[in-house]
Formats: sequence, structure tokens, C-alpha cells
Amino acid sequence: MSQRLIGVDFTSAPSRRKPITVAQGLLAGGVLRLERLDGLPAMAAFDALLAEPGPWLGAFDFPFGLPRAFADALNLGATVAEVSAAVHSRCAARMDFRALVDAWGQGLPHRTTDLALGTGLRSTSPLQTRYVPVGFMWFEGLSRLLAAGVSLPGLHAGDPERRALEGYPGALAHAVIGRRSYKNSDEPDRLIARIDLVDALEQGRVPAPYAGAPRLKLGHALRESLVADASGDRLDAVLCLVQAGWAAGQPALAMPAAVDAVEGWIVGSGLA
Repeated sequence: MSQRLIGVDFTSAPSRRKPITVAQGLLAGGVLRLERLDGLPAMAAFDALLAEPGPWLGAFDFPFGLPRAFADALNLGATVAEVSAAVHSRCAARMDFRALVDAWGQGLPHRTTDLALGTGLRSTSPLQTRYVPVGFMWFEGLSRLLAAGVSLPGLHAGDPERRALEGYPGALAHAVIGRRSYKNSDEPDRLIARIDLVDALEQGRVPAPYAGAPRLKLGHALRESLVADASGDRLDAVLCLVQAGWAAGQPALAMPAAVDAVEGWIVGSGLA
């Protein structure tokens, strides 16, 4: 029996030029068939995706939690849902969240899981609202997962047929092609990196910590679209899809034995 999987490369301000990118696939017998790639130009379309009946398992490229030091200092709560509700009660818009972080004035600490992705690799602090505005992605993304009633394993009980995990495509890419950059440029070296990354996923050549990830199967047109997309957004969505497929084959989705209910956990982090 096949299992429906979703991989999402998220943006906090989707548009036709920069949509939320969604990869959907079916997992069966160690093979993950990429069925489609979609660009969602508005949050309403993302909300509709989350509301689609299960069963499905998705990996989403945005943080599900905030650093505990920040949450504790501002008395935001003891779970990701409580923290999200408290922040949204104080912050009507994401720029208000930036002001809240700035007023705290204690820098941009990382979560434990951000620092447990492997040597020389870490994800951006969820309090970063400039440059790469990961904080805005948390503000816009997590609240929608919660409002949709999606289950966040280890963090929040929702619909058990619709489950969401925090993915980080950069971790899987790093495991496969090391420090080589594959996105945000159409230069030949980035193109070759994208080709090598897709080749490895198709052949199932994925090392630790994602060893045993399902082999990606996709048609020629989808393959060409992944390689040709210089932004890397489509490939990031597929990397999240593969992370979901890897987690689906692990005991308890590879969840750490002890999960910080405020900070959350990233699929495949060193905590697992």
C-alpha cells in the first residue's frame, strides 16, 4: 500500500513570482514517486493544502519552535501551541514579531536542534527576521498548521491522519553533496550541483544521517524542472519530500527520545 507524502518549501509572503512550492509523492516499497510539483501563490492555497483529508505525512521547511531562552524570558508558554498563541496575541503582524525580538535585545540564539545537524551545519535561528527571514516563516507557518488541526508529532496532538514534521532540505543536500551550493544561481557549478543531487536521489545514494532514504522516481519533465530551477525552490521541496519519506521508514519517525516542547525538532537532527 502506498503512502502519500508532501514536501513544502515555504515562504512567508507567497506571490506568483515566489510561491510556496509543494512536492507531492507516493511511497511504496522503498521507492518514492514524485507525482507533482505545485506553486501556491497565496496563503489561502496553502491553507487549502493543509485541510486536504489524510492520511498524509509532510515535511515543511520552516521552524516549528522558538529558542527556549526567548520563550521563557517573555513567559510565552510551555508548548509550541502556547508560544504561538501568546506571540500572536501580542503581535498582529509579522513586523510586530520583529519588534518583539528586537525589544528583547538578547541576540538571535539557536535552538538545540538547529545545532545538531552535523559538523559545520546549522539552521538559521527562528528569531532571524532579516536577511533570511526565518522568524517570519515561523510566524506565518506554524500558526496555520495549528489552525488547520494538523498533528505535529511529539509537539501537538491534532488529526492523526494529517501529520507535519519540520524539515530542513539543506541538511539532506549537505549529506549528499557536501558544502557545494546548488541554488540561487544559474552558474554552471550550481547547475552541476543540482544535477548531481538529483542523480544521487534517483539512485538512492544517500548517506547518514538519512541513509536508507527511499529512492526517488520521477519523470523526465519533472526531473528537468528540478535541474533548471536556478532558485532551488523546487529541489528544496523535493528534498523535504525525501526527508518525509525517510522519516516514514524510521521508528517513531526518528523522533528524539526527549523533545523540547517549546523548541521542537528537525527531521534527522543529531538528537534522534
